[in-house]
Amino acid sequence: MAVLMLAAGAAMASAGSVQAETMLGATPPAELNPAELPEADLAVQAKPANQWTGLLNRSSLLGDMGGLRSSLGQHGITLGLSETSEYLSNVSGGLKHGGEYHGVTTLTLGLDTQRAGLWEGGTANVSVLDIHGDSFSADHVGSLQTASGTEAEATTRLWEAWFQQKLFDGKADVKIGQQSIDQEFMVSQYAGTFMGTMFGWPAIPSYDMTAGGPAYPLSGLGVRLRGRLSDQLTMLGGVFAGDPAGTSNSDAQQANKHGTAFNLHGGSLWISELQYGLNQPGDGQLDDGKPKGLPGTYKLGAWYQTASFGDQRYDDTGLSLADANSSGNAAQHRGNYSIYAVADQMVWRPAEDSSRTLNAFTRLMWAPGDRNQISFSANAGVTLTAPFDGRDSDVAGLAVGYVKVGNHLREYDQDTATANGNPLYPVRRDETFVEATYQYQITPWWQLQGDVQYTLKPGGGVVSSNDSTQTQRIPNAWVLGVKTVITF
Repeated sequence: MAVLMLAAGAAMASAGSVQAETMLGATPPAELNPAELPEADLAVQAKPANQWTGLLNRSSLLGDMGGLRSSLGQHGITLGLSETSEYLSNVSGGLKHGGEYHGVTTLTLGLDTQRAGLWEGGTANVSVLDIHGDSFSADHVGSLQTASGTEAEATTRLWEAWFQQKLFDGKADVKIGQQSIDQEFMVSQYAGTFMGTMFGWPAIPSYDMTAGGPAYPLSGLGVRLRGRLSDQLTMLGGVFAGDPAGTSNSDAQQANKHGTAFNLHGGSLWISELQYGLNQPGDGQLDDGKPKGLPGTYKLGAWYQTASFGDQRYDDTGLSLADANSSGNAAQHRGNYSIYAVADQMVWRPAEDSSRTLNAFTRLMWAPGDRNQISFSANAGVTLTAPFDGRDSDVAGLAVGYVKVGNHLREYDQDTATANGNPLYPVRRDETFVEATYQYQITPWWQLQGDVQYTLKPGGGVVSSNDSTQTQRIPNAWVLGVKTVITF
C-alpha cells in the first residue's frame, strides 16, 4: 500500500494513463525483454525549468535514478522495476462478500551482448517477483475464471532466467533457460487489456497442464525456437519441463515456493504455434508505401504433454470414482494435448493517423474431456483505444469468457448424485464470465484501471460450500475492482 500512497501523492495535480502491459489479469506481469527495456531517461538530467512537468512526462517514475541507468546502459545492462497493485471486492453472490488487496513487484535485469562489447544478437534476462497481499477468487467467488491474473501465493520468487540468440541475420532466434511460456504462446494482444486471469493464460492450460503449466507465477526449463518463414508467417516451437512444481504436492506454488526447483521430471511439454500477420509494418503488403488494410494477427497452435493424466470419472478397476467400492485411484491416460486458435484484428479506425481504433479478439481452445477438468474454453471481446478526445492512451473494453467442464467430470457429478441418493446434487457444466474495464493513463509511468465483472454459474455450477444440503449452486457473482501499474 505504500507504493499506492506514493503514487497517489504524485498525481494530485494531474490526470492521464499508463498503457503498460496488463499483469496477469488478463496477463501475467509482462517479461521485460532486455532489447525492449527503456533507455536511461536523459531528459531528466537536462533539468528542465519545470521539474514537476519533467516528472510527469518521463517514461518511468525514477527516471535515470541518479545516473544509475545511464551507467548500466553503457555496459549493455538494463534495469526494469514495476509494481502492480489491485483491490477486488465481491459485492453480490459468490461465496463471501468483501474484498482483498493483492500486488506484484517485478524486477528485471537484462543484458545486450552487443552493447556490452561482446557479440551481436545475444540477450539475457533475469526477472524476480515479489507477490504480496491475499488471493481473492477462491475464497470470495469460487470461480474457474478467476478475477485477476496476478492472484498467486505471497512469496518472493525467481520467475525467469534465460538467454536468447539471434540467428541467420535475425530471421530466427533461440531461447534457452527458465521461461514463462505465457509471454509468447497463446497470447492475444487485445485480450491483455482485461484483468480476468483467463484473458491472459487461458483456462485449458491453467487447469489441464500439470501444475497449470510453466506460466506465471511458475516457469520451467526449456528451449524455444522462432523463425520467420516469410514476411507474414512466423513459427514458434519449444519443449519445456512438464512439471514446473517439481513435486506431486497438490499445491504447486507452495512446492516450488521460490522458483528455484529446476525440475526435469514429470514428462515434457511440447508446443508449437504458427502466426500470420496481416497488414503489419514491413510485411510487404503495401499500397504506395502504406499498409493495404487494418492490421491483424492470427495464430494456430497445439501442445502435447508426455506425462500420465488421471481420468476424471473412472478408477483403475473401471468403477466410477464416486462408487463406494471404488479403489480411489483414477485410471491413467498416456499423454495430454490441446489445439487452439487466436485472432486479433483492428476493425475500425477513422483515419490512418488516428489514435482511435476499435479492435476485436477471439481465442478458442479444445482438449479431450476424459482426462481434463476443462474441455473447451473461449474468450472474445472488443477494445476501444482513445475513446475520448485528448485521451489517446486510454482503453475501454468489454469481453466475455466461457469454459465447458469435461464430459467425464460432468458424469462423475451425476454418479455422485446417484451414489448419495441426492437427485438435486448440482452437476457442473459451464461457466460464463463477463468483464467491462477502463484503463486511464495518469502519466506515462502510471496506469489506473477500473473494472466490473459478472460470473454466471461460478465453478461451472458446483455445489456451494455454504450449503449443507448439497443442492444449491454458488450464486452468480458481481465483482468490482481497481488496479494500478507503476513503472519505476
